[in-house]
Parts: sequence; structure tokens; C-alpha cells
Amino acid sequence: MEEPLVPLVPMSHTAHIRSHRKPRSNASTMAMRAGVAGGILGSVAVAGASASAYAAEPVTQTIELPTLTADVASQVAQSADAMQQTAANYELQAERDAATAKAAKQAAADLKEAKAEAKKKAEAERRAAAERAATRAAERATLTSKATSASTSTSASAPASGSVATVVSFLKAQLGDAYVLGASGPNAWDCSSLMQAAYKQVGVDLPRVSQDQSTVGTDVSLSNLQVGDILYWGAKGSAYHVGTYIGNGQYLDAANPSKGVVIQDLSGYPATGAVRVL
Repeated sequence: MEEPLVPLVPMSHTAHIRSHRKPRSNASTMAMRAGVAGGILGSVAVAGASASAYAAEPVTQTIELPTLTADVASQVAQSADAMQQTAANYELQAERDAATAKAAKQAAADLKEAKAEAKKKAEAERRAAAERAATRAAERATLTSKATSASTSTSASAPASGSVATVVSFLKAQLGDAYVLGASGPNAWDCSSLMQAAYKQVGVDLPRVSQDQSTVGTDVSLSNLQVGDILYWGAKGSAYHVGTYIGNGQYLDAANPSKGVVIQDLSGYPATGAVRVL
């Protein structure tokens, strides 16, 4: 049986050249090309949208703070404790300063008050001393007047009987005066200057020192004393102390710096001897 003849299709005159052959297209190639194109367009669209978004909204930068570690937290706590302690110390110091200032202020006030009180006391003592001095001056003036009257009518070696009272009155007017060695009145005496001043009131001139005063007048026994007799302590001619017998076993003298002019008992300090000049 004869095979049927297939009609021949005439070829293009450039078909034999490879570069002029018409490429074959299939469904898979077309799909790939479409996908690539779509991807490119999508990327371009996303990029454009992103650019617009960044252009429209401000950029905000977020800074992440460091996380506190255990060591840093401990240091912070210690620092806080130190600051609290420092504040407490400042407060305590302030309280101490305030207390010191208050104490100083009180001390100043106390000192001022003490000075005022001392000044007031000194003024009172000064006035009292002035009053005593005025009283003594008046008494001495009276005694001097009496002594002058007595001396004009009698001799110095034999004064009138009233002379003893004058001497004793003068001596008692000096009670409380100070004892000062070498002093001779009017507010301070030693033993012999007081005797000299007292007997001078009635015109009897005694030597200045006790040694010489123990040798004047007439010697008298201590058992036969009379008011107005001069007592002495120590040997006759070298006596170290003198006083005047005023009766009742007592004598008046400028005793010593601690006692001044006082009245004392002979029993407590017996004399060595006595002389009589009145």
C-alpha cells in the first residue's frame, strides 16, 4: 500500500539562519516573565510607599537606659546612707552650737549680774566704812576736847582722876581698827603707837616703841592692877608687846594683823609685868 504524500510547506528564505529563527514561546516562560515583572513592580511600589512614610513622619530615636547592676545599686544605697549620716551630723553640730551659744549667753548674763551685785555690795561697805569713820572722828574730837581741859588744870606727871576714863574711852573708840606694823592711826595701829596716842589724850608722852614703854612710870604687881595701867609682854626694857588694863581681868590692845584692835582676857595671854603712868 502506498503511503500518502505529505504536502511540503515552503520555508522562509531566512530560516536557515539561527539568529533569524523565531523563538518559541511556551506557557512556563511567559509565567516566569510575568512573575519577575510583578516582583520588580512590587518592590518599586513598596520602596515608594516606605519613602513617603519616612518623609511624612518625624524620625524618633529611642535610647535604651543601662540596666542597674547589683554593684551599682549597692553603691547608690551606700551613697544615700552617707548623705543621710552627713545630714544627721550637721543637725547634731547645729544643736551643739546652739547649746553652746545659749550657755555663753547665760554665763554672760550671770557675770553681769554678779558684777552688779559685787558693785552694790562694795558701795554698801564703802558707805558703812565712811559712817564708822565719821562716828570715830566725832568721838575723837570729844575725847580731845576733854583731854585738853584736863591737861590745863593738872601736870603731866599727876593727871586728874578723870584722865583714866579718857584714855579708856579713846582706846574703845579704836576697836575694830586694823593692826599694821609701823602704823600710827587714825584707822590702823601697832601695839605701841596705840598706847602712845591714847595716853597723849591726857598729856602723857610715851616713847614710841614697846621696849621703852615698859620702862616708864612706876612698876606695878600683876596682882594689884588698876584701870589705865600699861601691861607688857617680854622682859622689862626688851618687851615685844604692850596693852592697857581696862578692869575685870581684861585688857585692850592692837593684837595682831588677824585680830586688829580688840579686848582680850588676861587669863588667855598673861602679861609679864605692868607700869603705872596715871
